[in-house]
Amino acid sequence: MHSSTAPLFSPLKLRDVTLRNRIGVSPMCQYSSDDGFASDWHLVHLGSRAVGGAGLVFTEATAVTANGRISPNDLGIYRDEHGEMLSRTASLIQQHGAIAGIQLAHAGRKASCRRPWDGGGPATPAEGGWDDIVAPSAVPFDSASPQPSELDQSGIDAIVTAFTIAAKRALECDFKVVEVHAAHGYLLHEFLSPLSNLRTDDYGGSFDNRIRLVCDVIRAVRTVWPERLPLFLRVSSTDWTDGGWTVDDTVALARRVFPLGVDVIDCSSGGNVASARLPIGPGYQTAFAQRVRSEANGMSAAVGMITSPAQADHIIRTGQADMVLLAREMLRDPYFPLHAARALGVELEWPVQYKLARS
Repeated sequence: MHSSTAPLFSPLKLRDVTLRNRIGVSPMCQYSSDDGFASDWHLVHLGSRAVGGAGLVFTEATAVTANGRISPNDLGIYRDEHGEMLSRTASLIQQHGAIAGIQLAHAGRKASCRRPWDGGGPATPAEGGWDDIVAPSAVPFDSASPQPSELDQSGIDAIVTAFTIAAKRALECDFKVVEVHAAHGYLLHEFLSPLSNLRTDDYGGSFDNRIRLVCDVIRAVRTVWPERLPLFLRVSSTDWTDGGWTVDDTVALARRVFPLGVDVIDCSSGGNVASARLPIGPGYQTAFAQRVRSEANGMSAAVGMITSPAQADHIIRTGQADMVLLAREMLRDPYFPLHAARALGVELEWPVQYKLARS
């Protein structure tokens, strides 16, 4: 199968699941759902990335509650009925040799927004928006955003339950990987960061208190997500803002969650502070994955501006991360893994239907 030793194309064993290579499709919002339902778009969009040779294909952020959607057009797993099309999608991904993953998410104070191509900003009820926006503290994301309601204990308990039920549904749909979304300024990240979490109870203040909800969600998800299947956690490794969440905090969190059953920390950054300026450039977040891997003694995934085969292979070869997750490059080229294999001198099996194009 492989005629070269490019580490990017070595298999990765995660519990009882083996990825055929180290390339994953990062969760990317498609804003193409109605009432949370996956559509033909999701089937084709995600299925084509499996055909293109990726090892792991994640759905976009999939909301665990209706009011936890980023937009009225987001994917959801908060109703049993959502399962049918999600099952079909997972099945198609796995028929073509990739592993199907699902990212479970709650948007918190960044919920109820318009789609980017509809101008972004808060969605009105007439546009399908909603008023019951929740957060750790009653602090809006920015001056244009509505003020969220502060979650009380029963609300927090309900969030943990929602993630648990969602993980159970994901298992029934035959997904093999679940990722808990605690990045990009959404609900779990809001609890982690002292800039958005101003609470004075057991969920605010100290580091231990601010990570409590994330740890509770992981423990609860692991009660229904089998030992044989891997669990990812996506974090924003830094808020890029003084007084916010830091890379040191990320390493400390990683040390706590690996023993709780997390297998891979997916290291992104930003999203919680509207004014933050990110130093975006090729591989600008890769150092975060390297620190988690070397200092927390667990597996990490690198994400962000990874666009070339040599760059992706270098990240794996030099031990900066155990896998790479690609987003925009996978939108530009659904067959990136097949093209990367050729560029790196790896003999990769093309889909039989496409073999004539390979010569």
